[in-house]
Amino acid sequence: MSLFGKLKNKLFKSSSKLDEGLDAIVQDGGTEEAPEPPQPAPPPPSEPKAPPPPAQTEETPQPVPATPADPRPDVTPLDMPQLEEPASDQPRTGFLGRLLGRGGAGPVVKRTLDDEMLEQLEELLIASDMGVDTSLRVTANIAEGRYGRKVSTQEIKGLLAQEIARVMEPVARPLPLYGKKPQVVLVVGVNGAGKTTTIGKLASQFRAAGKSVVIAAGDTFRAAAVEQLQVWGDRAGVPVLTAPEGSDPASLAFDAMTRAQADGADLLMIDTAGRLQNRADLMEELAKIVRVIRKKDPEAPHNTLLVLDATTGQNAINQVETFQKLADVSGLVMTKLDGTAKGGVLVALADKFGLPIHAIGVGEQIDDLSPFDPEEFAAALTGL
Repeated sequence: MSLFGKLKNKLFKSSSKLDEGLDAIVQDGGTEEAPEPPQPAPPPPSEPKAPPPPAQTEETPQPVPATPADPRPDVTPLDMPQLEEPASDQPRTGFLGRLLGRGGAGPVVKRTLDDEMLEQLEELLIASDMGVDTSLRVTANIAEGRYGRKVSTQEIKGLLAQEIARVMEPVARPLPLYGKKPQVVLVVGVNGAGKTTTIGKLASQFRAAGKSVVIAAGDTFRAAAVEQLQVWGDRAGVPVLTAPEGSDPASLAFDAMTRAQADGADLLMIDTAGRLQNRADLMEELAKIVRVIRKKDPEAPHNTLLVLDATTGQNAINQVETFQKLADVSGLVMTKLDGTAKGGVLVALADKFGLPIHAIGVGEQIDDLSPFDPEEFAAALTGL
């Protein structure tokens, strides 16, 4: 099942504050109007016919043009993913474009896009955890060139989804893989954000892709976290390094790097204990882990993933700010998008920090950690 299918089936089970709010805004002060007839698609431009070649009385060898050297540097498939070409000569239509192209035949309610409607839209976006600055910028972009026009619920949802996708597009990037062995991935976050489950899912997916992975159970203060990682490790065929309960997690991280280097592992994923961003002692412990592993490799950790819980709302912004100062966060993973929250704060995070969003979690199964797709996320978020 596609990511959008999972989002639709799981997110839409609960009441969508944003979806229902957009319906209410258009209904408030709107009037019912006959639908506009669909506009036929313009025909594709015809290519000019090439003139026929001049007749030749005798066969002469034709010069073969020299092939220019490719100026691009050599890259691996990891650096440059191969994209599927469209099957036809028609221009490709994006996911949102296909959704917006599905028009209804019955009468629709439309409302004039004026100051009052824009103010209601701003308030709705702020209440949906998108933040004040992001909400104001999104509504301003929607109004540009459309102020005073009448719009339907479907149109306003489509415009909002396009703006959200535009904000999210630059940060939708997979976890980068380097030639360095082992590539150290440090996973951080507050208590209950889903770090342990995320590590297990990532390790399983990398293992299935042919990468050798080692997991370090750095949450030495919670026995349940170690047991959970061991279950995931057994399921994925990945070794999990542990230490006695209460041991120094920095020491375990150092030993895990030694083991991963000796085994020639591609990836070392280090779990850490959940910690609140306002606990200075716990945050200093995290900084110590970073200092210790840099004794083995000055460039480590090569990735620092911050796992965020979608239900925390605007508090996620404070978490990113604090963890970024101490652990130099390089990317985000958002979990628990199968709950009542729709992850509106993810839009605010993308707009404010610009950190890559590597994946989102919409369930507990192994395939419920999916690459982040901005258009499908925007469509699910707005109820398009």
